[in-house]
Amino acid sequence: MPGFLLHLGATVLCAHAGQAVPTVPNPRVTVSGQPTVALAGPWMVAGCTLPPPPAANGPCITAQYITSATRVTSNGQPLLLIDSQAICAPTGTPLLPVITQTRVTGI
Repeated sequence: MPGFLLHLGATVLCAHAGQAVPTVPNPRVTVSGQPTVALAGPWMVAGCTLPPPPAANGPCITAQYITSATRVTSNGQPLLLIDSQAICAPTGTPLLPVITQTRVTGI
């Protein structure tokens, strides 16, 4: 399904409102003046509000995307779309892209 490309300046949150940022942006392809993000790089999460054990299994610390674009790549890696799916560790909850650029789409 087509969706907007994720980029370094996108607002991506964990399910508990923690801010997620990519650790390896892709400067080879830019959108809105910002590097895009490829599938392989992990994301760091800061500010997750899920309590640690024994109350819960939080907070979210890192995340890894597991789906991406199928037809848009850079340096041999598929790029991430706004509808790509990610899993946070150690909680197993998703990342939620809420704001991204709206000019470039991919499939």
